[in-house]
Amino acid sequence: MTEAEEKNMSLARRFLEAVWHHGDLDAVEEMLAPDFVDHSLLPGQGSSREGYKRSAIEFYGAFSIADFTIEDQIVQGEKVVTRFSMRFIHRGEILGVPPSGEVGEYSSIKIHRIAGGKIADEWSEGNLLGVLLPSFEREIRARERVEQDLRVARSIQKASLPEEVPELEGWQVAPFYRSAREVGGDFYDFHRLSEDRLGLVVGDATGKGVPAALVMSTTCGMLRLAAQSLSSSPGEMLERVNEALFTSIPPNMFVTCFYAILDPKSATLSYANAGHDLPYLRRLGDECEELRARGMPLGLMPAMNYEEKEVALHAGEGVLFYSDGLVEAHDPQGEMFGFPRLRQLVAELGDVESIAEALLGELYSFVGESWEQEDDITLLMLRCSAP
Repeated sequence: MTEAEEKNMSLARRFLEAVWHHGDLDAVEEMLAPDFVDHSLLPGQGSSREGYKRSAIEFYGAFSIADFTIEDQIVQGEKVVTRFSMRFIHRGEILGVPPSGEVGEYSSIKIHRIAGGKIADEWSEGNLLGVLLPSFEREIRARERVEQDLRVARSIQKASLPEEVPELEGWQVAPFYRSAREVGGDFYDFHRLSEDRLGLVVGDATGKGVPAALVMSTTCGMLRLAAQSLSSSPGEMLERVNEALFTSIPPNMFVTCFYAILDPKSATLSYANAGHDLPYLRRLGDECEELRARGMPLGLMPAMNYEEKEVALHAGEGVLFYSDGLVEAHDPQGEMFGFPRLRQLVAELGDVESIAEALLGELYSFVGESWEQEDDITLLMLRCSAP
């Protein structure tokens, strides 16, 4: 072995120790040639010296090195072949794989070409992807389970929503529903009651995914059953459903719900509220008021009473029922769309044929193009069109 070959082998050893054992980027910077090229890349890595250093930073952010051993070296001229191994603990994300906390073993063969006392090229053969494969597989399975849960939740939600919108002479009923990716517990429904009355309900079960969808579906079923068997007042409907729901859902979940009964002949709307966001009643002359009634969310506590109120509607007046997915949307600066903004828009847009479409247009202008919907959005507009 020549003196030059001994120096090359020593440089390759010091370089590998700096990169893999000590994480000494200053030493790595000193030993890399300006035109260094990495010829063996993992996904997302760059071949230049800057890309190589970024990869080293990512590696040390993901793994804690337990021990490092150079097992063999061969040198021939300007090329040095080194075989080494190490043990590590996977503590951070790398290549999109979350930390597993597991101890792993990694072995590799590195070939370095040395020119002018600097590392000019590197070729490698190792089992890092093999070490990460179990974590890859776990991550893939976890994502598949999440997607499956989302599909199940959406199917439950879709099956629970009404297929048809009731038609009433002199009245317009216009629902809108758009689920978020994670699927919440929003719902709306219509109940045909005695004496040609119509029950309208908007609600929201706490949580996301399958649990929220199941609680939402259960609540919808209980409300429909109560409507068929009772055909009574809104407050009594909520009382009966609250008692049944309290023993049927997990203790950490509840349902907000606004229930209204429209008598189209007398043009009156009686209502009760179980902790839901207050609907807005738009009067003639662009006046807008809240429909207030006291009541706790469903399933939270037993033996609850629900206050009932009644309003009369005239031609051109209407009520907007909604869920919190609209008012709690945020713009890029973190500002919330908010109740005051919605109330003002209901007053201004009351004569618009499709108020849901108009409100969504205002929402999209507010949140911007990069907005990702955070929660389900449910809107239900009831308008009196009779003279």
